[in-house]
Amino acid sequence: MKDIFLLDIDETLFDFPREEREALWRTLKKRGAEPTEEMLSRYHAINESYWKKLERGEITRARLVVERFEVFLREYGRADSPEEFSKEYFPELASGGKFYEGAEAFVKALKNKGRIFLVTNGAQYTQTRRIAASGLGAYADGAFISEAIGINKPSKEYAAYVEAHIEGYERSRAVWVGDSLTSDAPCAASLGIDFILYRPKGAPEGYKGLCAQSYDEALELIGKM
Repeated sequence: MKDIFLLDIDETLFDFPREEREALWRTLKKRGAEPTEEMLSRYHAINESYWKKLERGEITRARLVVERFEVFLREYGRADSPEEFSKEYFPELASGGKFYEGAEAFVKALKNKGRIFLVTNGAQYTQTRRIAASGLGAYADGAFISEAIGINKPSKEYAAYVEAHIEGYERSRAVWVGDSLTSDAPCAASLGIDFILYRPKGAPEGYKGLCAQSYDEALELIGKM
């Protein structure tokens, strides 16, 4: 029986792509730009590539938060300071915290079964505020924000930190649920615990593990463990 639930936040519970687009749109508007669909999509691709670099240990978080805007602003011929742009973008992103449809009910159901711990690679400033604004914090028994603890997913050190800081932790009772095969799945593997990939569009080709395309399916899989 599982009663320790390790839940990723972005693109597992929160609609991060939507929040990212809205935050960037508002930041650009404040700076006198007229955002286009192409600009918003291009930033998403740049940002995602930089988070993958962070996961691989190829860049520091301090460089990531600025360099992604250096690249983006340069491509569109903007003279904005990347540092200043980043400072204005963070509060916009922090004002989010939008559950996917059905996500809050999923969290409530898990809360009735045991304890919930949030595992996220996000920035402390934005994640803390988004967790509070959404009400997710009311269900969580703890949150492991990588910037706050100084270790990033998917390192074994991050996973070990999580394991060591949950009172009464037993691997047989834990399950990790997340959308990423490059940050969430490796953490679960290093801990030797069950992992459920949350992907509404289905698992990528070649993936052999458990995959839930809905929260109901995730609950069903957990119930069978």
